[in-house]
Amino acid sequence: MPTEPTRHRAVVLLGPTGAGKSPLGDRIEDRGLWGARCLHFDFGANLREVVARDSPDALIAREDIEFLREVLRTGALLEDEQFALAARILRSLLVRRAAASDTVVVLNGLPRHVGQARDLQTIVEVRLVVHLACSAEDVLRRIESDVGGDRAGRIDDDLEAVRRKLALFDERTAPLLEHYRARRTPIETIEVGAATTPGDAWQELEGRRADW
Repeated sequence: MPTEPTRHRAVVLLGPTGAGKSPLGDRIEDRGLWGARCLHFDFGANLREVVARDSPDALIAREDIEFLREVLRTGALLEDEQFALAARILRSLLVRRAAASDTVVVLNGLPRHVGQARDLQTIVEVRLVVHLACSAEDVLRRIESDVGGDRAGRIDDDLEAVRRKLALFDERTAPLLEHYRARRTPIETIEVGAATTPGDAWQELEGRRADW
C-alpha cells in the first residue's frame, strides 16, 4: 500500500507587498526558527522563475506558463479552480529541495485568499501565522529604498501596480487573519516600519518563543 505524502508543518507569512515577506522568509530559511530547519517557499519568486525559464516540463505545461505570465502582469490571484497548479509548484519545490519530514515550510504568497488556505490544509499543517503589519505609506518608502534588498529587477513596482496590489491585499488576503483566528492558529504580529530590516523582523520573531 503506498504511503501518504508527508504533511509538513508550516508558517504563513502575511503582509502587503513591500512589507518584507521574501527577505524575512530567506532569513528564516538561513537561520531557522526556534531550532527548526525551515524551507522558504516564495510563491511569487517561483512563478517568476517558471515564466523566465519558459520551458514546459512534466508538471508545468505551455498553457500554464502563458497563464502565469498574465497573472504576473496583472497581479491577479490564482482562484480556487487553479489551486491544482499552485499545489504542483509547491510539491515540486518540496521534492527538489528534499524536504525532510520535520522541515517547517515557510509559505510566502500562498495562500492569498481563504479558498487557497482551505485547500492548502491537504498539503501542510499551518501552525503559525506571522503578520507583517505595514502601512501603505511605509510600503511605498520601503519599495523606493529597497530596504529588504529584494526589489531589483522587479517590473511590478510602479506606483499604479503597488496601489492595485495593496487594494487587492486588503480585499482578499487580509481576511485570512480572521480565518486563522477562527481556526485558533497562533498569530504573531510584527510592526514593520519604513526602515525595518529582515534581520530586525527575524530577531523579533525569534525572541517570541511560539508553541509549535
